[in-house]
Amino acid sequence: VQLVESGGGLVQAGGSLRLTCAASGLTFADHTIGWFRLAPGKEREGISCLSSRDGGTYYADSVKGRFTISSDNAKNTISLQMNSLKPEDTAVYYCAAAATSNSGSVYSRPYNYVYWGQGTQVTVSS
Repeated sequence: VQLVESGGGLVQAGGSLRLTCAASGLTFADHTIGWFRLAPGKEREGISCLSSRDGGTYYADSVKGRFTISSDNAKNTISLQMNSLKPEDTAVYYCAAAATSNSGSVYSRPYNYVYWGQGTQVTVSS
């Protein structure tokens, strides 16, 4: 199984980026998928997840209203649309796949995830 993130980069505050996670060896439609981020000096933060079972989504308060998670089952990709970016959004962003397809805020926790991508850097300048 391999997860590959793309779409990171440098953007000014207030701008937008769209991250995409592509999978090989795994069908996203069978798993709960999460997006996490890791900033220097901070703990890994679960920012969003999408359940394939019921379409349920979760967003951390820090990104609610600005970020949107979505899936494209035909392409087997998961995307994270990030709008109104802030300097505090600067981090390495990772997608991950859980062993199950359940929903709930518990899936904001990294321990629920089995497969991880290598991460993509997002830098937001002020």
